[in-house]
Amino acid sequence: MFAIKPLAALLASLTLSHAALAAAPFDQAPAPGIYRMMLGQFQVTALSDGTVTIPLDKLLTDIEPATLAASLQEAHLQPMAETSINAFLINTGKQLVLVDTGAGDLFGLPMGEHAGRLQRSLRNAGYAPGQIDAVLLTHIHADHSGGLSHDGVRLFPNAKVYVDSHDSDFWLNQANRAGAAEGQRHGFDEAQAMLAPYVAAGKLTPFKSGAEILPGIRAVAAPGHTPGHSYYAVESGGQKLLLLGDMIHAGAVQFAHPGTTIGFDVDAKAAKARRASEMADAAKNGYWVGAAHLSFPGIGHIAKDGTGYRWLPANYGAW
Repeated sequence: MFAIKPLAALLASLTLSHAALAAAPFDQAPAPGIYRMMLGQFQVTALSDGTVTIPLDKLLTDIEPATLAASLQEAHLQPMAETSINAFLINTGKQLVLVDTGAGDLFGLPMGEHAGRLQRSLRNAGYAPGQIDAVLLTHIHADHSGGLSHDGVRLFPNAKVYVDSHDSDFWLNQANRAGAAEGQRHGFDEAQAMLAPYVAAGKLTPFKSGAEILPGIRAVAAPGHTPGHSYYAVESGGQKLLLLGDMIHAGAVQFAHPGTTIGFDVDAKAAKARRASEMADAAKNGYWVGAAHLSFPGIGHIAKDGTGYRWLPANYGAW
């Protein structure tokens, strides 16, 4: 027969077991940071560079403070909000094309303590940086181009870097620095640091607005946020994904109130007009969109909702 433990001993063993579980260390390893989908014959992988914490109540403009506060409260967000930094890898079957490179080590602590993870996400997706054939920049801001180089060394040694010539002409010309807003002047030094190794190697390829970059991938001029801010239209097998760069920074606010701008805009009026046009087109035509600062993976659809819009994130799919 089995011996029956006295009740007190049984309770003591359960208490010890519970205590042992409670004492287990927290897992501090970052999430893998990848999400894959098929787009016709192309495979698209969203890559997380991590997050950056920004003060939305201080950065967002052209919105009443009470409206902003209500939008954040409805989304259960604090004004200091952790914001995704997303990049996108397109495997055409012939080439590997990376759209944006994350922040690298340009964001200091504590604001950017969780950023700069693109290389880890790329490896988790099964690729090495030397395999990347082309890097397409939506624009030259730290959280999009900061992962290009480190200490003057190209992190994507075999890649050509493509960017709208309006952006390279603006950010790589120190003469423009004096006329820029004070909070944007550091961008000129960062642009020089990130792009100089590619310029020296003959790997920087500025393009004219709206150019076809590669078969199935076309730039769409979207100036305002920066002079050469670009979307990238990716099309294969009758399907379309439009990568929006920084069309939107705070989905909890800007979908319902698309007139809201942000202090990072070089030309806020133009950025606002472009956002209104693009949201209307995406909602009408139903194609996929991918955004750098919507919650990872940042892929989904935009739908009309009253006087504004709402975000329909991609349905989870296991790979």
